[in-house]
Amino acid sequence: MLDTAPPQPPADLERQVRAALEEDVGAGDVTASLIPAAREASAELVCREEAVLAGRPWFDRVFALLDPAVRITWHYADGDLVEAGSTVCELHGPARAIVTGERTALNFLQTLSGTATTTRRYASALGTAVTRILDTRKTLPGLRSAQKYAVRCGGGLNHRMGLYDAVLIKENHIAAAGSIVAAIAAVRAAHPALPVECEVESLDELDQAIAAGADMVLLDNFGDADLAVAVKRARGRLKTEISGGVELDQLAALGRIGADFISVGALTKHVRATDFSLRMHD
Repeated sequence: MLDTAPPQPPADLERQVRAALEEDVGAGDVTASLIPAAREASAELVCREEAVLAGRPWFDRVFALLDPAVRITWHYADGDLVEAGSTVCELHGPARAIVTGERTALNFLQTLSGTATTTRRYASALGTAVTRILDTRKTLPGLRSAQKYAVRCGGGLNHRMGLYDAVLIKENHIAAAGSIVAAIAAVRAAHPALPVECEVESLDELDQAIAAGADMVLLDNFGDADLAVAVKRARGRLKTEISGGVELDQLAALGRIGADFISVGALTKHVRATDFSLRMHD
């Protein structure tokens, strides 16, 4: 149901980078015009704190679009843990392009590395549990595919990309359809090829979702006792996802319950940018 292959840059990466450059550069970098057009320079990108790297393809594409003559030598791959003070990459080429692309390139790298680093913390907190961390649709507008790539770099998995690639029946859908059974039957008829997940808020609703043939259930705000019962009851019948304001310090205990997934909106919603510094020299 969920893709576990290594992360690949998304199809809309080019659109994201062009939009970011248009936003920042517009008709041209007026300050960079102070630098002689023929001047060559080098620069080092340093990570100021321990972090999981994510965003190299976006960083590379920024400079490729500004000037293909900019050469970038990377010392780390996306998904690598970078120690504080490490030189992540080196740039060589036209000075104007390096200073013009700096902020846009760093915006992508700091945001995506921040997402990957947070994901790694959550995934690591599960220890040896079989449970995996999932992201949500609580992403920065226009950067959903980028942040979901970063989640994969950090060791998490992606939930549905949007409203079009999987069915997630929630309480308002159930109310509108009349029942869990009716809601699942309706979406099976309309979208037979799509996986179907159903939110349940009680053990009785779990039994209804199992009987109706859901592929996965979202156990929303269950108490610990009922949560353990629900996961045990569902095992071997459908996948289980724990959701609802899950905090980092809860993960070890939740992991012992044995659900298949725990979804965490904070991975992509509460983004703290990683601290990078790009210093240019002759």
